[in-house]
Formats: sequence, C-alpha cells, structure tokens
Amino acid sequence: MNAVEFVTELKGAAVLNIPSEVAAQLPKSGKARIIVLTEEPTEDKEWRGAAYEQFLQDDPPEDAIYDLMR
Repeated sequence: MNAVEFVTELKGAAVLNIPSEVAAQLPKSGKARIIVLTEEPTEDKEWRGAAYEQFLQDDPPEDAIYDLMR
C-alpha cells in the first residue's frame, strides 16, 4: 500500500478537499483507505499531562521504570 500525505483545512462541510497536486498522484481506479487525523485541543493535552503528573506523584520508587515509557 502506498501513502500520500497532505494537510487540508476542515470547513464544516461533508466534503474533504484534496489538493490538485495530490490528486494527480492517485491512481485513476481501485480502492483507497482514508485515515483522517485531526489535532487534539490544546487544553485537553495540557489537562491530561497535568493529571498524569499528579497521578505519578503517588507511585512507589520501583515503578519509576514506567516513566521511561511515555
């Protein structure tokens, strides 16, 4: 499977715009798998990070190895 990546602006419509230079790279027929990744709201990331830090404060020293897995 080949991957083509691009960034586009979502405008509330039920249509996803594909830039013409990207569309030119696509085969004329066949199947395609579409995966849409969007940015997470900044405040959610900050809140989760702070909650995780608070959660880790009560960990015993032997659990410190798991801190390397973030």
